[in-house]
Amino acid sequence: MRSARRGRLTASLATVAASAVAASILTSAPAAAAPAGSAAPAGSAAPAAAPAGSASPVAAASDEFYTPPSPLPDGEPGDVVRHEETAFFLDPLRLTRAPADAQRVMYRSTDTHGDANAVTGTVLTPHREWNGPGLRPIVGYAAGTQGMGDHCAPSKAMAAGMEYEGAFIAGMLAKGYAVAITDYEGLGTPGVHTYVNRKATAHAVLDMVRAARRLPGAELPSDGPVLTAGYSQGGGASAAAAELQPSYAPDVDLIGSFAGAPPADLSAVAEQLDGHYASAFLLFAVASMHEAYPELGIEDMLNEKGRQVRAQIEERCTGDGLLGHLFTRTSELTVDGRPIGDYLAEEPFRSTVEEQRIGTIKPEVPVYVAHSRLDDIVPYAQGRDMARSWCERGATVQFDTLAVPTHVGGNVSAYPRAYHWLDQRVRGEAAPTNCGEF
Repeated sequence: MRSARRGRLTASLATVAASAVAASILTSAPAAAAPAGSAAPAGSAAPAAAPAGSASPVAAASDEFYTPPSPLPDGEPGDVVRHEETAFFLDPLRLTRAPADAQRVMYRSTDTHGDANAVTGTVLTPHREWNGPGLRPIVGYAAGTQGMGDHCAPSKAMAAGMEYEGAFIAGMLAKGYAVAITDYEGLGTPGVHTYVNRKATAHAVLDMVRAARRLPGAELPSDGPVLTAGYSQGGGASAAAAELQPSYAPDVDLIGSFAGAPPADLSAVAEQLDGHYASAFLLFAVASMHEAYPELGIEDMLNEKGRQVRAQIEERCTGDGLLGHLFTRTSELTVDGRPIGDYLAEEPFRSTVEEQRIGTIKPEVPVYVAHSRLDDIVPYAQGRDMARSWCERGATVQFDTLAVPTHVGGNVSAYPRAYHWLDQRVRGEAAPTNCGEF
C-alpha cells in the first residue's frame, strides 16, 4: 500500500516542496551567516536603515533577542518587552527590500491556559502614505505553516529573504496597510511551537496588533481599524482570532477577518494526513499537543521510534519536515500499533481536540473564507462546515469554493480575492454574505 501511495505522488508535492524548501530549509543558512544585531531596550532609538539593495546589519537577530527576560516584566497582553530594527527582504540574495520600515519585537501574550508568555514578531510600517478613508489600518497577519524549529520563525525568514508568503505581505504594504506578523508561541522563543492551537495562536495574532500599536517609532494609530488574515495554519489562526477577539481583545477594533483553507477540525485533518506526503503537518500537531497538554501522556502513547520522530520534528521547518517524513504512518509510531486518529477519538484526547475546533463561536465581524474543493492537505468539507456553523450562529460570512487543485493552488487563487474583500472592509462597504448557498 505504501508503494501505491508513493506512486500517486503528483505535481502537488513538487509544488509544496518547491515553495517550502526555499522558505525553510534554506532559511537557517542565510540567517546564520548574516551579522547579528543587538536587542534594543523598549523605547530606545533604532539604528539607521541600510540603503536599499545592501545587506542589512540588523537583518538577523541574535539568539539573545529571542530569549525572554526572567522573570517576564509585569504588564498587559500586547506590551512590548523589547524591539530592534530589522529588515524584510523579498529575495534570498537580500537585494530587494519590502516597501516598509521593519521592527522585530518581543511582546507579552497569553498561552492556551491563560498564563503570560513572551512571543516575537515583526511590525511593518509601509513607506506609502495612507490615502484611504480614516486612519491607517493594521493587518494582523497569521503566517501559514513555517515548521517547529526556532530557526523557522517568520521574523527570521523575512530577514533572510526566505518567507514564502512575502509577496502577499508586500502586496498589503503596497496598498498602505501596516502589517503585524506574529512568530506564534514557541517559534524563535523557548519551548515548542504550539502549532494549530486555537487559543495560543489567536492570542498571539491579537496581541501582535496590540504590540504594533504600542511600538515606539512605528507611528501606527492606537485606535485605528484592524483586520486579520491568513491561509492554512494562518487561516485557522485568523479565524480563531475573529472568534475570540470580543472576549480576549475588545480594545482591538477588528473590522473583518480572512481565513483561507483553515484547519478547523483537527480530527478530520489528522485523518487526511496520516500516511500522506504531508504527514509532517500531523506530526507537528502531535508535538504541539505534547507541549501544550503534557498531562495527556503522549510520550507514553509513542513507541521508541515515535519518540525519536517527535524529537526530530520539533527541530524541522516545513520543507525538511515534508521531505524527511514522507508518507509516515502513525500506526508505526505508537506502542499498540493503532493510528493516532484512533486516540484522538477517545478521552482524554477527544476533549482536548474538541477545544481546538473553530466554528463554535459567532464572530462579531464579517469573515471571508476561501477553500479549494480539491485541497489535498486541509480537507475542504471541514472548512466549509466551519463557515456553515458561523452562518447558523448569525455571522456575516462569505464562503468561496475554489476550483484550483491542491492546497498551494488554493493559496495562490485566494490572494486576489482576499485583497478585494479586505479593501471593501476598509472602505466601509456592506459585507457580502452567501450563507445558505454553500
